[in-house]
Amino acid sequence: MRIGEIAALVGVTPRAVRHYHRIGLLAEPARQGNGYRQYGIRDAVVLARIRRLVELGLGLDEVREVLAGDEGRELVEVLGELDADLARQERVIRERRARLAELLAQAREGRLAAEGPVSPELAGLLAELGDLGDAAASPMAVKDRELLTLLDSVVPEAERVRLMELMRDASGHAPEIYALLDALADAGPDDPRIAKAAAALAACLPDEAGVTVPEGGLADVFFGDLAPAQSAAVRLALRLVSERAEGTT
Repeated sequence: MRIGEIAALVGVTPRAVRHYHRIGLLAEPARQGNGYRQYGIRDAVVLARIRRLVELGLGLDEVREVLAGDEGRELVEVLGELDADLARQERVIRERRARLAELLAQAREGRLAAEGPVSPELAGLLAELGDLGDAAASPMAVKDRELLTLLDSVVPEAERVRLMELMRDASGHAPEIYALLDALADAGPDDPRIAKAAAALAACLPDEAGVTVPEGGLADVFFGDLAPAQSAAVRLALRLVSERAEGTT
């Protein structure tokens, strides 16, 4: 194969092939009498592996280290690994297309949340919260939706499903809770409404929500976006739920 042929076969440009030669990532093949490079199947396998590793986000120095580990391996073993890698890619693509088809259907039917694309669990929860009338327009409701969207992106799937189920259980009380928390936007640290809001929030949260919220990370993002009195009310509510859960065990 000539350089253009191997580049087309693997899915890279001849310029990329020349660059890999220049930096020593791809060994120079034998040349024909006329000076043209002549590539074989082994060259194509190595080039394909370079492309895949780069697409996976590895830097060229990291690719070099991986390729060094391939030295001495049988061609059938390297080909088998490439085939397995392509099979994984196919599964990922199928899963992404299935998710995209679902989002596309929602968009065409006008059911795609403004925060989307989001998981099916969050889409269902946001749809319920969106039916809460004026409550959905409250500042606290907006912050709540933003936090849920963030959690939907960063929390592992199993934990995300559990979290959304917990939130769905409490969604029926959202108008009342949002109103109580909104009223604390300018409240002082000793405002008696803090305890009232905390008690109302704790009453609608399931015992499973009674966990200690760690400092840092998402906790800082969430509580840092709240007014001091609002933050105090939410923290107190979680503590009340935790105490309630401990009392039932």
